[in-house]
Amino acid sequence: MKAVVLLSGGLDSTVCMSVAQKEGYEIYPISFDYGQRHNRETECAKMVAGFYGVVRHLIISTNMGAIGGSALTTDIDVPDGDETRNDIPITYVPARNLIFLSYALGYAEVLDAGKIYIGVNAVDYSGYPDCRPEFIERFQQLADYSTKAATQDEKVIKVETPLINLTKGEIVKLGMTNGAPLDLTTSCYRGGEKACGSCDSCLLRLRGFKEAGYSDPIPYEPFR
Repeated sequence: MKAVVLLSGGLDSTVCMSVAQKEGYEIYPISFDYGQRHNRETECAKMVAGFYGVVRHLIISTNMGAIGGSALTTDIDVPDGDETRNDIPITYVPARNLIFLSYALGYAEVLDAGKIYIGVNAVDYSGYPDCRPEFIERFQQLADYSTKAATQDEKVIKVETPLINLTKGEIVKLGMTNGAPLDLTTSCYRGGEKACGSCDSCLLRLRGFKEAGYSDPIPYEPFR
């Protein structure tokens, strides 16, 4: 059994890949060099893929920086985290998961893989619209009508979201239970050699490790 796993090099995607591996799938990670402001996450994805000894780690280049509109793809400053904010933050990358899942769907069809795993989360997250169950449900409906596998061969490629209803603390606990290499991951939006400890993603990650009762194994800037 084969499964395509969207692997960013972050905490959630790495734990998601550990779930696919534990469930007995031959995992085929796919990562993206999408014009993000740093390549730290791509390098982490390579290390995570190496840890699992995958057959192939596919890295797709697609220039979402040309679209702009996000602090992760342009020169807009990454803001410090604000857990009281209710609006969608400037770190949202327009249509990112829609584009990534579309690539993963095509790759799964070529591989004759029955599953796509994506580590989206709708509990402890930054409010991105493409991390919600509603988005995944509608993408699944689209996928069921958009491939030869589904329309001719009656083979459904199922999008799996094992983390979608977990808190960040529960995600950390699951990763530790599965032996996921959390020390090889990054979550920082600023992409330094050491995590900043103050962006939205770092704050969520640190809170998750605290709730889970573990120390985060990655280095942080000393001022946090």
